[in-house]
Amino acid sequence: MSTKNKLKIFNDPIYGFITIPNSLIFDLIQHKYFQRLRRISQMGLSYLVYPGAHHTRFHHALGSMHLMQKALNVLRFKGVEVSEDEENGLLVAILLHDIGHGPFSHAMEHSIVNDISHEEISLRFMEELNEEFNGSLTLAISIFKGEYPRKFMCQLISSQLDMDRADYLKRDSFYTGVAEGNINSERLITMLNVVRDELVVEEKGIYSIEKFLVARRFMYWQVYLHKTGLVAEQLVIRVLKRAKELVDKGSKLQCSIALNYFLNSEINTMSFTKETLSVFAKLDDYDIISAMKDWQHHNDFVLSNLCEMIINRDLLKIKLKNKPIDAIALNEHCKALIEKYNITKQEADYFVFTGEITNQAYQIKKQNINILLKSGKIKDIVKVSDQLNLKALSKPVTKYYICYPKKKM
Repeated sequence: MSTKNKLKIFNDPIYGFITIPNSLIFDLIQHKYFQRLRRISQMGLSYLVYPGAHHTRFHHALGSMHLMQKALNVLRFKGVEVSEDEENGLLVAILLHDIGHGPFSHAMEHSIVNDISHEEISLRFMEELNEEFNGSLTLAISIFKGEYPRKFMCQLISSQLDMDRADYLKRDSFYTGVAEGNINSERLITMLNVVRDELVVEEKGIYSIEKFLVARRFMYWQVYLHKTGLVAEQLVIRVLKRAKELVDKGSKLQCSIALNYFLNSEINTMSFTKETLSVFAKLDDYDIISAMKDWQHHNDFVLSNLCEMIINRDLLKIKLKNKPIDAIALNEHCKALIEKYNITKQEADYFVFTGEITNQAYQIKKQNINILLKSGKIKDIVKVSDQLNLKALSKPVTKYYICYPKKKM
């Protein structure tokens, strides 16, 4: 195979041109594990609410890497020493931080794999790639796991002000058209500094951080926890659970080889082998969508109706409340459905259910966002901000929901 120019450029609608810094990054982007991210939607089924939200995890990973390059330039300019190996480690870790996401991301974690998070699967992918690339990802893995002694590097990958959030808030706001979520990532990054190996934000960046936290809150209530997106995700979880239930009872379901593997296996942290990883790498949004297109014609009442609801965007009704849902209301909806369609209580529970969602824009106890004051002191953003609502943003807000069928199903 001829050696080709590996220092390519991507044209990104948000940042303009993104350059690939070296041949290792190029080879990782070219790898089939990473290319799969082109087929994993960044925001699951949010496009049922915001028609523009069709961007993928591939876009987001490249954007996060681009912001990491910017952050490293800023920190080096301010005298923070970062070796070439550390730079590589950071770029690889942020590039691959989401590689373990499955189709419709969080829906997967609650249905066809148990007790294994996408972070854990990302780590398995990175370890597999490390073998393939002769150990050149060892430092990246150490940073990704939060084990590297220079704490600020781990914070750039995963904290309350990391390059992951700096990209997805701006990107998701752009593709959904929700202007309230738009943040100035470039300005935020320009204000970063490092003191005693910990990430801090210079005092003049306070207002940018306030805007960032408020934007995060907006995006959660308006986009990530939007009630229509919420009910759609719950339906996908239930489709996969019902499919698994039917397969366990001996039904044959038409679907891809990769999806079939997961429907026929009990996968958890212990049973997630190298073989599982290689099948998981073949699974993406298309497997689930094409399965649902077939299953909407299945003779099982539950499976066919759930699939039809998603395919035709005729979802369950969902109501959000500030206090827990009354059991009487739940039972009434359940009883009505059982009588109308002559189905069992267990079948009705797929269509009538409750749940809760929590939003906390800033967690005071979790890797604080620290401000470096002009006096040299370091204080938490909540302590130095004159925005009263930052204290409020650090309190979790919980809402409760009930889902049930519209009149006609």
